[in-house]
Amino acid sequence: MVSIAMKPRIAIPVPTSNNPEYNTRSWAQYAEAVNRAGGDPVQIPLDSSPRATADLINTCQGVLLPGSPADVNPHKYGHEPIPECNPADPARENVDELLIQDAHNLYKPLLTICFGTQSLNVWRGGTLVQDLAPVPVNHSAGRTVAVAHSVAVPPESTLGGMLSREEAPDQRGFLRLPINSSHHQAIGIPGDGLRVVGRSTEDGVVEAVEGGQDQQNPGAHFVLGVQWHPERTYEISPASRAIFARLISEATSWAPRAIRTSVVQES
Repeated sequence: MVSIAMKPRIAIPVPTSNNPEYNTRSWAQYAEAVNRAGGDPVQIPLDSSPRATADLINTCQGVLLPGSPADVNPHKYGHEPIPECNPADPARENVDELLIQDAHNLYKPLLTICFGTQSLNVWRGGTLVQDLAPVPVNHSAGRTVAVAHSVAVPPESTLGGMLSREEAPDQRGFLRLPINSSHHQAIGIPGDGLRVVGRSTEDGVVEAVEGGQDQQNPGAHFVLGVQWHPERTYEISPASRAIFARLISEATSWAPRAIRTSVVQES
């Protein structure tokens, strides 16, 4: 278990293998949010060997999968790519898979954001909608739009428990949280063990999933995936701060599940 005197280390992969400007700008935002919540962000390169990556991952107590301008390879969920689908980034996908496998095997807390959520869903056997129609919601609004639309969240969900009624009032049994939006794809069929806990109030697009519990140890594994970018609204949104605070809290109290190995090693 992590000592209370230590900051828990949170593994965050470099967002892309081919866009240094995007990496510099975006990775710093995730790292700043983790820092402000009390964690120690650890950059996971995309160009290291699987063994070196595994060794670095093994020093971390939590995982955050960030956004990316790439799209997950549609062949991984049984679809042919359409023209609107962005090129895949195999190096990022490979590292994501190592991180998700490690979190799954060792019950490390896992927070996924935008592309990271899509990556998680595909890893769990789910599918994606390759391109969202722009009407009635502009899901691709981008980083300059602080509030693009709202999302309906069940109050009894883990995510719902993080939300204040001032920011996310109860309407017809759901909490309505205002969010930003910067994605053109979304979850189609949820992956194994993932529960939908957020949908756009205007078009029903899946905006959040959670999961990871098992019958022998319910609640042992914190898994939350959101399609919006809480790192961009850390300063102005209590929900954004609560999401990162929960990740750090879970990582602080994390203790490894007793198994032989965490991620596949090179022979």
